[in-house]
Formats: sequence, C-alpha cells, structure tokens
Amino acid sequence: MHHARSALSEADLPPLADVLAETRVVALPMVTRFRGITVREALLTRGPRGWTEFSPFFEYDDEEAAAWLAAALDFGWGEDPEILRDSIPVNATVPSVAAADVAAVLARYPGCRTAKVKVAEPGQRLADDIARVAAVRDVLGPEGRIRVDANALWNVDEAEHAIHALAPYDLEYVEQPCPTVEDLAEVRRRVKYMGIPVAADESVRKASDPLAVARAGAADVLIVKAQPLGGIRSALEITALAGLPVVVSSAIDTSVGLAMGAMLAAAVPRLDYDCGLGTAALLRADVTREPLTPVDGAIPVRRVDVDEALLAEHAADADRRDWWLARLERTYRVLESRAASGRGA
Repeated sequence: MHHARSALSEADLPPLADVLAETRVVALPMVTRFRGITVREALLTRGPRGWTEFSPFFEYDDEEAAAWLAAALDFGWGEDPEILRDSIPVNATVPSVAAADVAAVLARYPGCRTAKVKVAEPGQRLADDIARVAAVRDVLGPEGRIRVDANALWNVDEAEHAIHALAPYDLEYVEQPCPTVEDLAEVRRRVKYMGIPVAADESVRKASDPLAVARAGAADVLIVKAQPLGGIRSALEITALAGLPVVVSSAIDTSVGLAMGAMLAAAVPRLDYDCGLGTAALLRADVTREPLTPVDGAIPVRRVDVDEALLAEHAADADRRDWWLARLERTYRVLESRAASGRGA
C-alpha cells in the first residue's frame, strides 16, 4: 500500500490519548443498500480544529487504513489548505436500483445536474444497467450529465461491450471499468473513438503507486478521496503530480468526512467536473442537524457541528465500539512506526 504522503511526521502525530479522548463510534442506517452495506459505521474524534472522521471500509487492513487515519488526524490537528471556492457542485448517486426507482433516488438530490450511476452489480445483467441509465437520462433530460461506475467489475471485453451499449445515453465518463491499470489503458484505447473518457478510482485510492495510472496513460480523469489518500494535503500533492482533471468524491462518509472532502475540493486549483460529495443523501441519519446534503446542486465548504443527541441516538453498540477503538489503536501504531522510520505518515 502506498504510504500516504500526509504532512504528519512523528512530531506531528497527536498523542494517542488525545485522539482517543473524544472518540464516538456511530452506526448510521442507509436509505438504500450501497457497496453491499445497509449501515455505515464511522469513528469520530475531535481535534483542535474540530471534529474529524476515521471510517475505512471493513475489508481494509491496518496498512490500508493507516492512510485514512492520517487523513483524520490531518483534518483534526493539521493546517487547513488555502480555500479557492466556498461551494462545491455535486453529483447525484444512483445505486444499482431498478429503473422504476430512479426518479425517487434523484429526488433526494435537488438541483444536481449530474448523476453517477452504479453499473455491473453482481447478480444483475447489462440490460438492468441500460434500463437504469435510460431512466436517469429521462429524469435529467438531454442537458444532464451521466457518469457510470463499474467498480472494476468488468473485464476489458465486457467493458467495451457495455460502453457501446450505454453510449447512446451520452456518458460524461466511465469510472473504473476494469481492475488493473493495464486493462484501463486497453479500454481507453478501444473506446477513444467514441469520445468517452475513462476515470480511475480504485486504481488511485487502493494502489501502491497512485500516480501509476496517470503515467500509463490509463485514465483521462482521476477520482480522488481525502480519507484513502491520507488527507487533504496528501491528495492535493497527488493531483498536482498527476496533472489530470479530478473529481473529488466521498467514501460514504458522515457529514464530518464530507466536510473534509469539500475542503479538498475547495483547494483543488481547477474543478472541471461536479464532485461526488452529495452522498449524505444516501444516509437515513447523520451526526449533525445541518448535514452536508445538496441544495441547488451543491454543498457548502464548512466544518460541521456535531450534535450530541444524534451521536447518542446512533451510537454503535459496545462490541462495535470496542472493535473500532482497537482498530484505531492498531492503525495509529502503523503511523507511528512509519513516522519513526522516516517514511512519513
């Protein structure tokens, strides 16, 4: 795993006791099943700069989760970046629902002119994807933008076939059609004549070298996420080196994590695309009375005031809380050992 080049050295790491002092673990129900989960768990803690979030997905090991903790500590204890905009246009997110349910999903994203549509869901067929994308096009109208995300679940031939089938609905880009950088490059070569860009997500956030995809000419657009890339400053460094347009996206964070993403998006020099930061609309509950849900197609750039009553209402049970605290401590030791060996956080 790449060692997220966050600005945290050993001297910068806040003491573990400080990190643990105000930790809360929440379990937030989701509106629709997404990424295979119906409840989103997250650990929140408060640093001198405000509330921050540590919420790597369950399948991530401690080495991978270390980047997420570096991001949380950077947001809670580090310096804020220079902010270039105070509002971030966002896309609607359409899970792999039936076509008949699309309009209800999009209604949760008032004013959003762009929709990201999940495709390639295991157990579904290409016909399901086509019907879903067609329904999104019907709701958005001809001027709306549609991007599809396969989460690396196609092989090259499947991707080429699916992109052909979906092209009539005017795709803005196709995100992570295949798992490897080599496959992405091949898909990009095959569909170039159609004028449909290829975006890389997993090839950036889960890669040992997040810049490999840019060097290989395997993507036209980078999807960047603050937590998996080690924090705002680390992500800004990666995007500057990659030299490609970026879409700042979320990892189904609470509004605290979305505030981190919004601050990253606010600091990116050029923001040519709507960002994937409207995902508070996927949550049935949140940790603030003023969640960062889209209004007029955008979310504001601001830190979030966490509500104690909501933290209590949605507190994870004791076993899950203990699991998250143990994970935090193990992951902190990974950061500590990296910092001690001079590899940075």
